[in-house]
Amino acid sequence: MTKIAVIGASGRAGSEIVKELSRRGHQVTGIARKPEAIAKLPGVTAKAGDAGDRAALAALLKGHEVAVSAIHFLQSDAPTLIGAVKDAGVGRYIVVGGAGSLNAPGGGRLYDTPEFPDAYRSEARKGGVFLDLLRLESDLDWTLISPAAEIFEGERKGAYRTGRDDLVIGADGSRISFADYAIALVDEIETPKHRKARFTVGY
Repeated sequence: MTKIAVIGASGRAGSEIVKELSRRGHQVTGIARKPEAIAKLPGVTAKAGDAGDRAALAALLKGHEVAVSAIHFLQSDAPTLIGAVKDAGVGRYIVVGGAGSLNAPGGGRLYDTPEFPDAYRSEARKGGVFLDLLRLESDLDWTLISPAAEIFEGERKGAYRTGRDDLVIGADGSRISFADYAIALVDEIETPKHRKARFTVGY
């Protein structure tokens, strides 16, 4: 059992991660602006928190072995989050990333391709900045996990493939369910294989 804090625990990715952590018997602190929106599950304690308040967030994170950040990049500030994790002395930092900063099949980052949806371009670019900042960290044990191009509501298959910086593409395209993304993330917490690195998951 590991003490794990999930920032953004009421969001779509965050709630699935909390569910998977609870299923595996970890001790979870779910942090959200509206803690009442966090699912009531075994081993899960809901707490109110503001990801934009470095000192207050660090106080909530203190005493945890792992911190998971599962909030949209446009709704957060990378230096604030990274600073709070370091201030709290958390041993490991896991970031829910996006697909936009992955390498496109033809070269360059996905968010710079003409096919990338304009509605998500700003979010994706800010995610790329977050990743670049993490790569500058010398003493923080971090991992950023990018999903496939399409992350969707779907069944929990319990199977996935991994890649590093290139989009994972399967027979049905580049896809992963939120449930299987959460499995991959918790697998990485339990059996680290990508320390101080980004990796991606897809079918």
